[in-house]
Amino acid sequence: MTHHTVTAAQLASAIRNIPDFPKPGIQFKDITPVLGDARLFAGAIDLLTADVVPGSVDAVVGIDARGFIFAAAAALKLKAAFVPVRKKGKLPYQCHEESYDLEYGSNTVAIHTDALAPGKKVILVDDLLATGGTAGAAVNLIKKTGAEIVEVSFLIELAFLNGRAKLPGQKVRSLILY
Repeated sequence: MTHHTVTAAQLASAIRNIPDFPKPGIQFKDITPVLGDARLFAGAIDLLTADVVPGSVDAVVGIDARGFIFAAAAALKLKAAFVPVRKKGKLPYQCHEESYDLEYGSNTVAIHTDALAPGKKVILVDDLLATGGTAGAAVNLIKKTGAEIVEVSFLIELAFLNGRAKLPGQKVRSLILY
């Protein structure tokens, strides 16, 4: 077990709660104070990748946009590639696409068809697990490539939204629960 200089409680205390952003009734979790403190940011990456041996995964997949921050840093620490999952229309090459429902309408995310390959071991990282729609779609995209998901990791989980239900069969790690 790696010794952590930062605890999940310290990360939680640094996250700002912004009421009614971006719209009334939403309690926005502002992670910029964590990113703005080198010790907390490094500690968050350590905790997100705890017990994962560098070199044991081929890639860390990050979800547009804040997930890129944590996934890219985790990829460097794990000596792995970084693979982006982006909103439809943002990636230039041939893509697999996966749509998911929102409260009103739907969204589509994409991954390059050659970003991963069968047998590759990956970790999926995002900043926040809420309803699980985006993460569930990202899991399905990774499955389309044939790669194996070792773990799905989040800095924050809004447990009351039951997003884990959209990630059946996945090992899920979240550092901070609300």
